[in-house]
Amino acid sequence: MLAFTLLITFMVVGIRILSEDMHPFEIAFFRNLFGLVALVPLVLRNGIEPLKTTKIGLLGLRGTLNAASLLLFFLAVTLVPVADIAAYSFTTPLFVSILAVLLLGEHMGPRRWSGLFVGFIGAMIILRPGVGAVNVGALYALGSAGFWALTVVTIKVLSRTEASVTITFYGVLILIPITFSAAVFFWTWPSLWQLLWLAVLGTAWITAQLCLTQALKIADAGLVMPFDFAKLLWASAAGILFFAAVPSIFTWIGSAVIFAAATYVAYRERQASSKPVPEPEPAS
Repeated sequence: MLAFTLLITFMVVGIRILSEDMHPFEIAFFRNLFGLVALVPLVLRNGIEPLKTTKIGLLGLRGTLNAASLLLFFLAVTLVPVADIAAYSFTTPLFVSILAVLLLGEHMGPRRWSGLFVGFIGAMIILRPGVGAVNVGALYALGSAGFWALTVVTIKVLSRTEASVTITFYGVLILIPITFSAAVFFWTWPSLWQLLWLAVLGTAWITAQLCLTQALKIADAGLVMPFDFAKLLWASAAGILFFAAVPSIFTWIGSAVIFAAATYVAYRERQASSKPVPEPEPAS
């Protein structure tokens, strides 16, 4: 899990550096393209059988929502301090919980609602609306978290019938034409050095996804996800080292509040899902 957080931070730093000469939409396209190249050998190793599906429509929706999240995220990376990007990403589990209630009919008790409320207070601590102009990049970051939450809910539905490799492959496959259609309006041909960096970013992204999947496979999510907070530590160090950007005290406090609330909500969800369902009494 620590490898996942480090790779994601590395990717954000790479996007920030490349965006000095390339539009973020073009970076997004090439990252997906090289990510697919890195993914193909893994897909071929499993054969083409897992790629057969009857859920093309839902997979298309998943890819479209993912694309919206991705494009907003890449815009945010160019406008918001690296540490703040990590902080806003912690709101995703909060959005997922709300959407699971609204779209999947899942039940959520007052304690989890309270946790969600506290989490969004944490986001407001970082945003500080009313204290100067709100950074539009922060709104992009929150919008990206919201669209990613919609993507996660869609993946939840797909995972009932589809294999992980199927969902991942079609997700990347759909991302490529969508991000290209956005990038074409800002197109500049990348240099050889930029292409090399883009290939590294695409590989890092796929590797990060594999690290996360493996971490969740060998350990309970409740043990794994607290390590996600390391993203803020890596991002803070990277911001200072590469961009001379020191996170504000509001970023640290807001991040801690969001992360604590998200962890509590996840804990309550795990408790609720582990409760045994009472067996019906036999008819007399």
